[in-house]
Amino acid sequence: MSKYSRLIFFVLIAGCIFGILPACAQMVGGDQGWYAVHCNVDGAQVFFDGTYKGVITAGVLNVPAYTTGTPYQTYSVQKEGYTTFSDDIDRVPGKGETMDLYATLNPVQPTQPPVIGGDQGWYAVHCNVNGATVMFDNQVVGVITNGLLTVPVYTTGTPYKTFTVTNPGYTPYTGTITQYPAKGETVDLYATLNPAPTPTPTKGPISPLVAVLALAGIGLLAARKKH
Repeated sequence: MSKYSRLIFFVLIAGCIFGILPACAQMVGGDQGWYAVHCNVDGAQVFFDGTYKGVITAGVLNVPAYTTGTPYQTYSVQKEGYTTFSDDIDRVPGKGETMDLYATLNPVQPTQPPVIGGDQGWYAVHCNVNGATVMFDNQVVGVITNGLLTVPVYTTGTPYKTFTVTNPGYTPYTGTITQYPAKGETVDLYATLNPAPTPTPTKGPISPLVAVLALAGIGLLAARKKH
């Protein structure tokens, strides 16, 4: 190969490296945008079309997407102890654009233990104070945990009439139970506890001894003024 041919060869190679390859890379990758996946549970895993993309950190995960790539169809967010959230992706972000996606995870309801001797339903008592004691017809049935207490009942048992929720420092709440759960049904009950009012100190009546001493003092002062 002559020197001239070699020069042409190296020029072509350099052209491919510095000119053609970036253009090819742009054709393959394309312009880029982002999906911002917002979620209420940190550490939740994010999947696009079943492919893992990362975890939620500080309430969000940014997922890059090429505007010329194959559009994603669905996304899902999941974490142990929570119900999985799934939804459709209806558009692709443009170049430099961020498209917001939202997912709300709810805690999985605990598996209810079977009740022997009859069909079973449940009362779900919701309250704003954790640790509050719950009573059905003045019978303690449990305490509020994470804002909830689930109480199993027999559908053939004697219906409860009232429920009461108490906690030290709060005014007790009492409500009427008007619905009884059927087999496999859950009836929601709600109680809001308000801080108990601070008692105002009251002045007690003046004792007779104090009154007599006060009158005697007034009399002595009057006698001194006369003299």
